[in-house]
Amino acid sequence: MAESNVQFRSDMTVELIKATASDADVVWAARVSTKGESSLADVSADPERSRGLINYLMRDRHGTPFEHNSLTYFVSAPIFVFREFMRHRMASYNEESGRYRELQPVFYVPGPDRRLVQQGKPGAYEFVEGTRAQYDVVVEQTKRSCEQAYEAYQAMLEAGVAREVARGVLPVATYSSMYVTLNARSLMNFLSLRTKRPDSHFPSFPQREIEMVAERMEDEWAQLMPLTHAAFEENGRVSP
Repeated sequence: MAESNVQFRSDMTVELIKATASDADVVWAARVSTKGESSLADVSADPERSRGLINYLMRDRHGTPFEHNSLTYFVSAPIFVFREFMRHRMASYNEESGRYRELQPVFYVPGPDRRLVQQGKPGAYEFVEGTRAQYDVVVEQTKRSCEQAYEAYQAMLEAGVAREVARGVLPVATYSSMYVTLNARSLMNFLSLRTKRPDSHFPSFPQREIEMVAERMEDEWAQLMPLTHAAFEENGRVSP
């Protein structure tokens, strides 16, 4: 295997593939509680007129009206990000298979802005800047181990070993891809746990790499449901 085939990345890919999601979805879903079949008129109503209702639902944690929508994202990230992602049992996932296709030599290496040193105890810790020497050793050792692992993977494939066996030597820094589908309520729950904001009502200590994915997902969602996103922010970034 030529070393030049191996690629290293420090970014995450997040693309919104399709969505049926708007603030109006929240309004008509909530109105049925008091208006019954008359709530059908709210399907095409201007949601701006119901900004107060959306904020009320968020503040008092009436969550089900935020479920009548759907967002599907394509995500490309290191395997260790997906292993954290799939702990959230509030979405549908389909991931690239290492059994059915040969995995590509694309690996994650932290960028120069990645904070490398952890200080404090679990539940009350922070990450601070590392030294140049620490960053250099991270990059050097990550690249060396990934290149060696992929060389071993290729050697097994060339010897006729099944992909599902050979993939066992690949590191969690290997990039994978998946589709994830969820609704706004589930997304808000994910964001409350996987982003760190000073105005959040509850502390969160996400790993930076999954936070990078969460931030990109939030940016896309905020454009589709600006009133809902604003209410989420105004009420401490707590999922209703």
